[in-house]
Amino acid sequence: MYLFHRIILKLNSLWKSMINKANVNSCILRGMKVGKNFNTPDTVYFGTEPYLIEIGDDVNIAANVRFVNHGGTTTLLRKLPGYEDARIFGRIKIGNNCTIGLNAVITQDVQMGNNCILGANSVLSQSMPDNCVFIGNPAQFLCTIEDYGDVVLSNNAEYPRELEQDRKKLDLYIKANLPYKFKKARKIK
Repeated sequence: MYLFHRIILKLNSLWKSMINKANVNSCILRGMKVGKNFNTPDTVYFGTEPYLIEIGDDVNIAANVRFVNHGGTTTLLRKLPGYEDARIFGRIKIGNNCTIGLNAVITQDVQMGNNCILGANSVLSQSMPDNCVFIGNPAQFLCTIEDYGDVVLSNNAEYPRELEQDRKKLDLYIKANLPYKFKKARKIK
């Protein structure tokens, strides 16, 4: 029964991968610019105007990220006298070596600099300078990329790096040896 479930999961993953690749290629054919080593292993919504999106080299985008390059609120405005011509359209540009977290939303007229991280569930409605981390709704500056790197290194998962060549061995090692340490609750200020 285990093998049957693994086969079904693998087929599902392959199907999702094919759909995702078709989505990205369709957007590229419609004018979206994408650099080298672009990675989006799951579904990303590039909006109805992908030709307004430019993505740099070495960019990773997690699942369910949304690019919003137009404003649908103008539909209501156009019904009001004096606002018949109201429209919102804007470009979105992602720099090189960026990571966009799960379920993030990026709105029109926004640029992410190089070496940036946008946290999961964040809504980016302002541009990000190079080398920084933004989080929240609305997304705001959290720290520099170096400060974030220092935090990651101070909480680094310790294991023999040669195990990264064999995922099964790595999984077994981590399962057996990763300490049970959890983040403490914090007071809201």
